[in-house]
Amino acid sequence: MKIFEPIRIKNMTVKNRVSMAPMGTNFGEQNGEMSFLHLDYYEQRAMGGVGLIIVENASVDSPQGSNGTTQLRIDQDNYIPRLFKLCENVHRHGTCIAIQLNHAGASAVESRIGMQPVSASDIPSKKGGNIPRPLTKDEILAIVKKYGEAAKRAQLAGFDAAEIHAGHSYLISQFLSPTMNKRTDEFGGCAENRARLAKLVLEEVRRQVGPMFPIFVRISADEMVDGGNSLEDMLELLSYFQKDADVIDVSAGLNGSLQYQIDSCQLPDGWRSYMSKEVKKRFGKPTITTGNIRSPKVAEEILERGEADFIGIGRGLIADPEWVNKVQFGKEDTIRKCISCNIGCAGHRIQLNRPIRCTVNPDVNHWETYKSEKVTKPCNVVVIGGGTAGLEAACTAAEVGCQTFLLEKEGEFGGLARKIAQIPDKYRVQYFVDYQLKRAENLPNLYMFRNIECSADFVESLKPNVIVNATGSQPVLPPIEGLRENIDQEDGKVFSILKMIRDIDTFPEDLAGKKVVVIGGGAVGLDVVEFFAERNADVSVVEMLPQIGRDLDPISKLRMEEIFEKHHVCLMPDTALTKVGSHAFIVKKSDGNLETLEFEYGFVCLGMRSASPVLRELQEKFPPEEVEIVNIGDSTRARRIIDGVSEGRNIINVLKKREYIPR
Repeated sequence: MKIFEPIRIKNMTVKNRVSMAPMGTNFGEQNGEMSFLHLDYYEQRAMGGVGLIIVENASVDSPQGSNGTTQLRIDQDNYIPRLFKLCENVHRHGTCIAIQLNHAGASAVESRIGMQPVSASDIPSKKGGNIPRPLTKDEILAIVKKYGEAAKRAQLAGFDAAEIHAGHSYLISQFLSPTMNKRTDEFGGCAENRARLAKLVLEEVRRQVGPMFPIFVRISADEMVDGGNSLEDMLELLSYFQKDADVIDVSAGLNGSLQYQIDSCQLPDGWRSYMSKEVKKRFGKPTITTGNIRSPKVAEEILERGEADFIGIGRGLIADPEWVNKVQFGKEDTIRKCISCNIGCAGHRIQLNRPIRCTVNPDVNHWETYKSEKVTKPCNVVVIGGGTAGLEAACTAAEVGCQTFLLEKEGEFGGLARKIAQIPDKYRVQYFVDYQLKRAENLPNLYMFRNIECSADFVESLKPNVIVNATGSQPVLPPIEGLRENIDQEDGKVFSILKMIRDIDTFPEDLAGKKVVVIGGGAVGLDVVEFFAERNADVSVVEMLPQIGRDLDPISKLRMEEIFEKHHVCLMPDTALTKVGSHAFIVKKSDGNLETLEFEYGFVCLGMRSASPVLRELQEKFPPEEVEIVNIGDSTRARRIIDGVSEGRNIINVLKKREYIPR
C-alpha cells in the first residue's frame, strides 16, 4: 500500500504517509509548558503507528500571540527540556515529530492575554471578537525574528521539523487575507505585499535552522468566506513565500468558516484533496491533505492519484490512536472511527475552554489500559438497554472478565444513535454502533439478547451482582392541545423525530414549495431542518427560547447558520407551540399574538426525556447491599452520546467499589 511507503524530506525520513494533524488540546500547564497529559497523549499515537506527529500550535510570542488559556509556548528556552522529553518518547516508537509555530494575532482574546490583540489591521478575526490594533513595521520585524528563534528552539529540543501556521485566521493568515488586511504599506494591498510577512517568516526560520531541517507551512487554501482568498488566490500568494517551505500542509477555512476547517459531519472523506492536488501541481512540493478522512481506502486512493503525499488525520486519531496499526495489520474492521460530531474536541476546547474529550473514546489519554485490570472473583453484570451507553458498559464489563448479559427490547442494538444515523448527513454516527457491535462479537463472556421485554424476575434469573440500567429516552410530548391526537398517526402529517426517521425514505428528494414547520430549535429539531432545507422545502423553525441552536457545538452552529442563510429558513425564536392541528400549528409569539403556521409536513421535536420503565422495580427487588444498581446514559437524563459512553466506561469504578477489581 502507498500509505506505508516511507518518504524523505531533507534530513527526515518518515516511515509512512500518515501525519497526525496539529490540534489544540487544552492539556498545557498554566505557564505554557507541556504537561504529562501531553506526553501520554502523543506517545499513545506514536505507539499506534503514525509516521509523523505535528504537535499542536505553540506560541512564538506570549502573551501577545497566545491562543487559548493553556496553549503551549516555545518563546523562551525554559520550555526546551519538557519538549525534548516529548520528542524522546515519540522517537522511541519510530515516529517523526514536528511542532507548529504560531502567533494568534487578532484571534487572541483580550481578557486572557491582558492586552489588546494585534493584527494586520483593526478588524476582528471573528464575529464578536476583540478589535485588534495594527502592528507597526518594527513590531512585524520583531515577530519575524521570534518565529526564527522558536524554530531554532524546536530544533534544539529534538523535533524533526517545524511547521509555520499561515492559515485559520491566525496572524500570518490575517496578513494574507483581504478580509482582514486593509494596510496601505508594503504589507498590504497586492498579493505580493500581503504575502510579505509569510515570506519573511519562512526566510528567517530557514536562516536559523539551516538548509537541511524540514520546514512545513500550513495554509487555508480556500478561505471559504465572502471576499476571502479562493484557491487560485492562494496559489498566487504561495508563489511569493513557498520557496523555503519543504512541505505544504493544505487546509481550508477561517474563523467565519470553521465548519470547513474543522470539518462538519456531512463533508465526505477526503473532500479537500483537490486543493492539495492543485498546490502540488503548481509547486512540485510534497503536500499534506486533511478533511474527514476516516476510510483507509479513501486515504490510499488520494495517495495513489498523487493528490497528496501525506494523509493528515486529526480527530480520527483522537478517536483511535491505533488507526495506523489496525490498517497495516489487517484489522480495519476494528477501527473506532471518528463520527465528526465535534462535541468533545472542538466543542470542549473552543466553546467551553475545557480539555479535549471524545464521544467515541472515553479515555483520550490512556486508550485501553483499563483492559489490564481484571476481576478477581466471579461477577455477573446485567445491562438493560443496548444503545451506545449500554453497549459500552457491557463491553467494558466483559473485557475485564465479568460474565455479562446485555438485554435489548428492540430487534437491533444501537438505540437512538442507530436511528439518528439514518438521517443522511448523520451517517457517520453508525460507525460507532458498528464498532461497538464488532467489539461485542469478540467477547465470549458477553451474551446479547434482543426482543426482550425485561422484568425484575427475568433479571433475577441471571443472578446479577451488578445491574446497569441504560434504557434510554423517548420524545417529550407535553400536554399541548391536539398534540397526542395528531402526532405519528397513520397517514398523518405531524411527526415525532422517531417517526420521521422511520419514514425517511418516503419523503421526496425535491420538496420545492412544500411548507415544513419544525417545532423545537435544539439539536434534534435542527437535524430535521437540515434534512428538509436541503430538499428545497420552505422551512420554518419555532423555538421557545430566545436563541435557536443554543447548545450546539461551534461547528454545527456555523453549519446551521450557513443552511439558514442559503435556504432562507424562517427562524421564530421566543415562540411557543399552543395547539396542534392535522395541517397547522398555532404558536404564540413573544408579543402575545397567536399565529397559524400551515404545513405539508409538521415536526414536533421538543427534546427527549429519560425512560426507565423497570428501574423502580429493580430497586425494590434487589437490596443495595447485595446488588449494585447503576443508572446511566439517557435513562438518567437525556443528553449526548458522549455522556452515556463515559458513564458506560465507568462500570470499572463500580467494580472497584464492590471489590471485584482490586483498588
